[in-house]
Amino acid sequence: MQREQVELGASGFDRSGTLIRYGHYGRPVIVFPSEQGRAWDYENNGMVGAVADLIEAGRVKLYCVDSFDHLTWSDRSVPVEERARRHEAYESWICDTVVPAIGADSPGAGDAVVTGCSLGAYHALNLALKRADLFPVAICQSGTYDPTAWYGWGERGDAAYFNNPTDYVQHLHGDHLAWLQSRVYVVLVVGQGAWETDPTGALPSTHRTAALLRDKGIPHELDLWGTDVAHDWPWWRRQIAHHLARFC
Repeated sequence: MQREQVELGASGFDRSGTLIRYGHYGRPVIVFPSEQGRAWDYENNGMVGAVADLIEAGRVKLYCVDSFDHLTWSDRSVPVEERARRHEAYESWICDTVVPAIGADSPGAGDAVVTGCSLGAYHALNLALKRADLFPVAICQSGTYDPTAWYGWGERGDAAYFNNPTDYVQHLHGDHLAWLQSRVYVVLVVGQGAWETDPTGALPSTHRTAALLRDKGIPHELDLWGTDVAHDWPWWRRQIAHHLARFC
């Protein structure tokens, strides 16, 4: 399996960001790590191996990126509005640096799928809803989608609002909503076993998010796995192998 790792400058952060590519041809899939994760976590936890058949067949090129959660949503020392502003800088790095690098590596490969587990699922959903021109498909596994619930404190402003799907989705309307209805497709996957409700809150958050998307007519599916399915890598490997093949 072809593997290439590069470092990409990330203005405003404490280091460059790592991008790792797996594969030689296929639809680009941008992978966000779980909370405070690094680009190599997907491989180290067996997720790359779970879709190795798609990679080797030239159906998928995985592009695994770093998170900077330690400076954004996971930095409990700053109020939620500042965390959201820092998160916007992270999204700018994805859209203005990572996406052009992928485009240079995979010209004409089509629009990217975005995916992630746990906090990575939030990144995937939020970017798909905000930038469906770039990311029309999101596969979100065991996510929670309300950043204010992540030990948030302080006053909330525009940055917090426009990066909180549980806030802004309910107010989508008009031409932008019609465009999303015609452009984006969201897969919300969650188990009903250990750690999906307590302490992560992923199960109730996923249900709520699916209801918001349903009420706005945004194409999506809610895929509930069983009561034995935990908030953990062995199950996420099975889930991504099941879903990714449908879009590549």
